[in-house]
Amino acid sequence: MLTTDWIENYPGFPEGISGFDLVDKMAAQMRKFSTEEKGLEISSIEPGNDNEILLTSQSGERLSANAVIIATGAAPNKLGVPGEEEFTGKGVSYCATCDGPFFRDQVVAVVGGGDSAVQESLFLSKIVKKVYLIHRRDKLRAVKWLQERAFSNPKIEFVWDTVVERIDGRDGVESVHLMNKKSGEGSKLPVQGVFIFVGIHPNTDFLPDTVEKDPRGFIITDEWMQTSVKGIYAAGDCRAKPLRQIVSAVCEGATAVYGVEHYLTELGL
Repeated sequence: MLTTDWIENYPGFPEGISGFDLVDKMAAQMRKFSTEEKGLEISSIEPGNDNEILLTSQSGERLSANAVIIATGAAPNKLGVPGEEEFTGKGVSYCATCDGPFFRDQVVAVVGGGDSAVQESLFLSKIVKKVYLIHRRDKLRAVKWLQERAFSNPKIEFVWDTVVERIDGRDGVESVHLMNKKSGEGSKLPVQGVFIFVGIHPNTDFLPDTVEKDPRGFIITDEWMQTSVKGIYAAGDCRAKPLRQIVSAVCEGATAVYGVEHYLTELGL
């Protein structure tokens, strides 16, 4: 949400709102209720004694609670091609709103075909000279209204049925080597930036094996957002679910809190 340029599908903002502003408003509302905040990176969570959940931070600080809600979200997938790691931060990016201004009036490639790829291509088109949107299939997965905007944008050119095989350059990105999946033909596309949006993976590696996950690592919960471990709940993009939008994450957060309240009441707390 924080790295999304413009959000148009969240209720209450008919004209849309920037991701930064929406985050800021949510945080301000939370602080009205004197919520205690701790800046810690949790490295492990495990059940303790007497309905206790133990949390350990990277710095070694230990916390305990009777219930925990996991809302760690998800991180972008990588292509796993030569040059990707080497040029990350030097032309390869996973966030157009973060790094787009560095490519003003230049030519960039966006890899992907979903909502994020198309939305970020539209954002980049306001800054750069040209956007090549590279997709491994012959049609997009993005919602229809995003597709219509992209197809009508003269700065966006679509490269269909194509995958990136290599990212090349010296001090920064200079080109991508492509392969058409249907014809098998290779080509070289000169670009100064590559923005990758090919899905996400959940930030759940720190959770114990007792917390059940699907094959991709997303947390499985019941209708109350409770995981397979009593007292541990999950909400948002780290959950196994069909829809990943801000409105669904907010709903799940409310359900998780409601579930925690019932759980603590049952414990007599």
